[in-house]
Amino acid sequence: MVWAWARVVGGVGLLAVLLWQVGGGPFLAGVRLIDAPALTAALLIGVLTTVCAAWRWSLVAGGLGVRLPLATAVAHCYRAVFLNATLPGGVLGDVHRAVRHGRDAGDVSRGIRAVVWERAAGQVVLVGVALVVLAAFPSPVRQYLPVAAAVLLTAGLAAVLLARVLPRTGGSRWARGLRTAVADVRSGLLSRRTWLGVLVASAVMVAGHLATFLVAARTAGSDASLSRLLPLTLLALLAMGLPLNVAGFGPREGVAAWVFGAAGLSAAEGVATATVYGALVLVASLPGAAVLLARRARKPTTVREVVTSDGC
Repeated sequence: MVWAWARVVGGVGLLAVLLWQVGGGPFLAGVRLIDAPALTAALLIGVLTTVCAAWRWSLVAGGLGVRLPLATAVAHCYRAVFLNATLPGGVLGDVHRAVRHGRDAGDVSRGIRAVVWERAAGQVVLVGVALVVLAAFPSPVRQYLPVAAAVLLTAGLAAVLLARVLPRTGGSRWARGLRTAVADVRSGLLSRRTWLGVLVASAVMVAGHLATFLVAARTAGSDASLSRLLPLTLLALLAMGLPLNVAGFGPREGVAAWVFGAAGLSAAEGVATATVYGALVLVASLPGAAVLLARRARKPTTVREVVTSDGC
């Protein structure tokens, strides 16, 4: 509960600092500039990324021994994206789909772990793409890339060594948890049936998010070249992984303001671009609202059927 409130307060604090620094103009300008072509592009890209997310989730869940049909996964993913885009923290939709699927499958633990690992796989691919792009194109953080790459490589090697030396039986609760994690990664992410699909789905999702961000930049009025915008939008996407936001807003806008300003553009342009991106994502998630409404509409029908069958 404390951490949940801390995330909300952190997101509100970041937005307050941004409003103090750049004013409300960039936020309002970004929303006013959104047009029909941008909304259409966001909806189409949203279909692609949501289906890929559902496919990745279905593959990982199947690897962990939990059945998840693709159509069901798509509906749950749309609902999760909508909840993530409208509720504080940016992860409550994923928590909901993890618990819901776990209950439906009769194994809440595996349901939660499937979502955790498929989201982790997506972040790993995003970081990998970011390292390549940030090394290839100029950006405000280019000088720090060797250090970041060294830290990530060291962490990866440490994880591999830990998995090698971990006892296969006995041990503390932490050791049992680590053994479960290693088994999950092997069966859910690295098995021959899953690893290629997980990689392709994650790569397509990263490309889709980048495309939406570039649409947002053009909609917000940025005329910078793609080679200049690409690393900046990737940094903003990485910031979205921080669970300190209010309905998706917070770190994304803060990092966008910083990197756009540091790249010789303007902080206001970065805020406007990130604001348009947030609005486009919200529009692309609206099918998730339809999923929620459809589920609520089915509940009274189910209750009436039960009452009738009981003869009341």
